[in-house]
Amino acid sequence: MSGDAGSIPDATAEAPAMAGGGSQPILNVEDLRVTFSRHGRVVHAVNGLNYHVYPGRTLAIIGESGSGKSVSVRALMGLLPPSAHIEGSARLDGTELVGLDEKSWRAVRGQQIAMVFQDPASSLNPTMSIGAQLIEAIRMHSPIKRGEAAEKAIELLKLVRMPSPEKRVKQYPHQLSGGMRQRVVIAIALSSDPKLLIADEATTALDVTTQAQIMELLADIQERLGMAVIMISHDLGLAACYAHKVLVMYAGKAVEYAQTRTLFSNVRMPYTKALLDAIPQLTTPAHAQLTVVGGHPPDLASLPEGCSFRPRCPNATEQCGAEPPLEEHEPEHSYACWHPAASGGSLAGTKEEPR
Repeated sequence: MSGDAGSIPDATAEAPAMAGGGSQPILNVEDLRVTFSRHGRVVHAVNGLNYHVYPGRTLAIIGESGSGKSVSVRALMGLLPPSAHIEGSARLDGTELVGLDEKSWRAVRGQQIAMVFQDPASSLNPTMSIGAQLIEAIRMHSPIKRGEAAEKAIELLKLVRMPSPEKRVKQYPHQLSGGMRQRVVIAIALSSDPKLLIADEATTALDVTTQAQIMELLADIQERLGMAVIMISHDLGLAACYAHKVLVMYAGKAVEYAQTRTLFSNVRMPYTKALLDAIPQLTTPAHAQLTVVGGHPPDLASLPEGCSFRPRCPNATEQCGAEPPLEEHEPEHSYACWHPAASGGSLAGTKEEPR
């Protein structure tokens, strides 16, 4: 895990004040629901998700595998299979994304909204040079000549700090390191100047040092271009260091949602607290058994009644048989729990501004 989990960004006002930010959200997601039907089973992957993202700001969506993080953002990109049924609303700069046909998607996907995937090796075509793939992405959304696109390809590689860009455009993906390949994927995503960039576990396949370099690169590019970023991750350390707001998902639902500093300094949802407790600490004795989140994630085709975290929660009572709503119990801090964790600091330390 890169970053210091104990170094928490300063909570800023919801309307961005940083360079490139805007006072109106670029993305509004309201009651987003995604289900999959197969062999008579209905899987409720996303269950009524609500959030918004501002230009120049980063929202981190965190949770265990299977919590619905990636499915929720793939719905925003129109990348789910035909078996998916999507309901609700997701408006990108006024354009409704839910219900778009494929022709309309081509005008949005890659041009207004782009995604950086987890494995850069599988995101690139091994039979095409880096330059050819960049040129293809550029010309797909911009009617410019090939020579102009080739020049822009080099400029994009410079933007993502690729060493010797003139040399790299002639090489193939297998000739680059994992970090270099991820820089190429980011350059392709930025080729059409998107308003929203989604980083779906974009650094998971990288070593810790390269991971930090890629996150710093994304933060610097965001500051320069003023674009909004959604970061999907199970790494709470990255969320603490680079996000402005954090949304915690469990069983397809948001269970805690707050400014980064507010959430990490005053965790209220027992699930979020369990995730934090599972982070290895420097003070943990050598060879000590690591803390884990007890129990197993729920079956999304057969969710328990009431609170989905109830079977794994140490605070559960009979009251938890009724589903708790996600409500703002404290200023700019919403959580869904009848018996929240005790108020107080969970992680120490401050940081002036998230990167």
